[in-house]
Amino acid sequence: GGSKVGGNYAPTMKPGADAASKGYAQILWVFGPEDEVTEVGAMNVFFFLQSEDGKTRELVTPPLSRGDILPGVTRQSILELTKDWGEFDVVERGITMPEIRDAAANGRLIEAFGAGTAAVVTPISHIQYKGVDIEIPATGE
Repeated sequence: GGSKVGGNYAPTMKPGADAASKGYAQILWVFGPEDEVTEVGAMNVFFFLQSEDGKTRELVTPPLSRGDILPGVTRQSILELTKDWGEFDVVERGITMPEIRDAAANGRLIEAFGAGTAAVVTPISHIQYKGVDIEIPATGE
């Protein structure tokens, strides 16, 4: 959630162990009937996408406004730096697993990564969703 407390992490231990036993390093947390993405493990998550018309690209991360995303200096630094670059749109908005799945299937998912609350940025190479692995170019190419 929106605060860094032990109660947010204890319930993740069993699902994390289950995921690890299947060869996954982290869990991408989703909620609601739309499977809205929240975080990856205990990190903020970002998706770099090509628009459907191919004209623009955007870096998307879930918004803090819902109260379920932990703010962090790494998240804020990524948002500020990428906005300053001016090379693509930087957006804080809800994003769902069906949107990510469809973007990957259509070659529009360029990259995905997790950002720790202090310093770490880690690429995401694949996400299992509804029993299917979605492959993600970890290098952004």
